[in-house]
Amino acid sequence: MTRVCLVVVLAIAAVASGAFKCPKDNGEFEDPVQCDMYYKCIDGVATQMLCPDGLVFDPFNRKINKCDHIFNVECGDRLELQPPQPSKNCPRRNGFFAHPDPSVCDVFYNCIDGESIKIPCTTGLHFDEYTGTCVWPDSAGRQGCGKVGNKLADGFECPKEVQHDNRDMPVDHPKYAHPEDCQKFYICLSGVTPREQGCSEGTVYNDVLQKCDDPKNVPGCEDWYKEDAAKP
Repeated sequence: MTRVCLVVVLAIAAVASGAFKCPKDNGEFEDPVQCDMYYKCIDGVATQMLCPDGLVFDPFNRKINKCDHIFNVECGDRLELQPPQPSKNCPRRNGFFAHPDPSVCDVFYNCIDGESIKIPCTTGLHFDEYTGTCVWPDSAGRQGCGKVGNKLADGFECPKEVQHDNRDMPVDHPKYAHPEDCQKFYICLSGVTPREQGCSEGTVYNDVLQKCDDPKNVPGCEDWYKEDAAKP
């Protein structure tokens, strides 16, 4: 049965390739209706090809591999795509995709051959599916961000009082020291949505300077790493 199906698929591909007329004897050319399909022409004979799932064919790409992320390619009227091959956190095998929870806008997944890598946006930014990058929230235009989870598991909520900088200007994304852990701190996105952050190993959060710093510069945190260093 499998062998019969393979013959049928090859036959369909052969018919499709036969219907395509190569614009030039040699080269790679886009399918007129499917954005991730293209034809490889050798001596005027066309062979039907598919980009990896999630990527589409860019006829203007000068690289040898002309398959690229969909946000980099103008498909025009070539709106059809191959059936998706989803996996965990990956609607398709390749591409950049938003977090499945619509309220989580500052995290996205980079999918490569069906394997996902979780990537956080820079603090204060949201992932934009149409550009594949993290942008300011008003540019991303995503709805419902941060409406769930405005209170962290440890009970922290963003203070209602507006924080001001040394020029007496309101701080867009204020930061607050963790009450018990010198290495951690909180950041309130747009002043309302809390996120727990951490300093790199060997540094602690300096609430006065609003940044990670050497422990010796932060009263009460001078010995934060000395206990770890004493362990065998």
